[in-house]
Amino acid sequence: MGIILKQSFFNTLIIFLGFGVGGINVLFLYTHFLHEDYFGLITFLLSAANIILPLLVFGMQHTIVKFYSSYQTKIEQDGFLTTTLLMPLIVIIPLAFVGAFVYDSIADWISAENPIIKKYTYLIFLLAIFMGYFEVFYAWTKVQLNSVFGNFVKEIFPRICTTFLLFAVFFKWLTDEEFIYGVVIVYGISTVIMMFYAFYVYKPTFKIVLPSNLKEIISFSLYIIVAGSAAGVLLEIDKFMIPQMEQIAQVAYYSVGIYIASVIGIPTRAMQQITSPITAKDMNENKLDNVEKLYKQSSINLLIVGGLFFLLINLNIADLYELINKPEFTKGIWVVMIISLAKLMELALGTGNAILLNSKYYRIFFYMSLAMALSVIFLNKWLIDLIGINGAAIATLIVVVVYSGAKIIYLKSKLKIQPFDVNTIKLAVIISVIFVAFYFWNFNFHPIINIGLKGILISLLYVLFINKLQISKDINNFVTNYFAKKE
Repeated sequence: MGIILKQSFFNTLIIFLGFGVGGINVLFLYTHFLHEDYFGLITFLLSAANIILPLLVFGMQHTIVKFYSSYQTKIEQDGFLTTTLLMPLIVIIPLAFVGAFVYDSIADWISAENPIIKKYTYLIFLLAIFMGYFEVFYAWTKVQLNSVFGNFVKEIFPRICTTFLLFAVFFKWLTDEEFIYGVVIVYGISTVIMMFYAFYVYKPTFKIVLPSNLKEIISFSLYIIVAGSAAGVLLEIDKFMIPQMEQIAQVAYYSVGIYIASVIGIPTRAMQQITSPITAKDMNENKLDNVEKLYKQSSINLLIVGGLFFLLINLNIADLYELINKPEFTKGIWVVMIISLAKLMELALGTGNAILLNSKYYRIFFYMSLAMALSVIFLNKWLIDLIGINGAAIATLIVVVVYSGAKIIYLKSKLKIQPFDVNTIKLAVIISVIFVAFYFWNFNFHPIINIGLKGILISLLYVLFINKLQISKDINNFVTNYFAKKE
């Protein structure tokens, strides 16, 4: 796992730094510098763009990862990459013309509950194009096993720019409305940077030479468009549906809770940047032993790191919200716990999604994703109406647990591989025991001191248990080598 661990390490650092900057933005700058309605608005626009993104780029970001390693010559690779740049235009151009004719109807529909949305509806389409082509160029570099710089541009650059934009609002250099346009421009610049870097990493000879397996590519892409959109629905539909049923400020409260819980997903976001193309390559070469080994290693290692984040976040959540110092935002405190549990289930899946997506059974990924999307829409409509934003979080948890379990069972039945062993059970016990032991234990100091003291105690105890019970050879070796170098 040399290249995986190395790039995963740097990607993890980048994502941590990005989440740190983003955390300052979301927890403090957005909440204090920007009006709640505009905070909810930008969250809504980005979420809506993520939902339609796979459609606009024809699923090419996944198609590149799956098929690139199957081509043996530079001519084939160059023709394939050229095709992946042009195919999204087949969707984008007609949709732009159709959208222009029905724009008012669409804008009226999505802004029925919150009229503030109507003026900015067209930005959803523009953001989706920027974000979609960014992912295409990023996939271009990932298949060259070069994921770190793209990860930096994706995770850190927009957040730093957003920080400057928020301060510009605070100092009255920008209005709240101008801030919205500024964010869109930042995503456009990110895409241009990624494009130039992709050409730097690998510049093909641009020739319109249709790949010999074009029919297979189109078939896969069509499935991925729906599956990717469905996955986007799972991730973003709550933030899209809340403004249709509640005041848009509720999206701001919900987004803070989601953002805090999302820290738990950092390990898998970092590792999948490099494990996805490697899994695709191993699947193309039928190296199932390597696939299974990575499946198991990724599951337990991600759960170990994610488990620590789960404990640190949820056992310090009251103090964290006290630091935010915005009482209305505490409406999202249970959102953190519920989404945290969903994130742990996603970590337990390890490279399962990559295996399923890059196997001959990829069509089942489409059907499962579609079922997930329909389920979460139904549950959101029911539960948001019943219990508000907590209902949206519960809907996500139910769908993630049910369908992650289904994917694990399906891979076991078809490929005879599964990610769990006795160490998974040991780890679950460790997390549960520490959670129960510290849940009712609070210090009566300043919130920062409370978080620091509790965090140190939890971390020391957690690492001690992990090391003594030999939960992961990879992590134990990493710790041993680290301290050996110190000596």
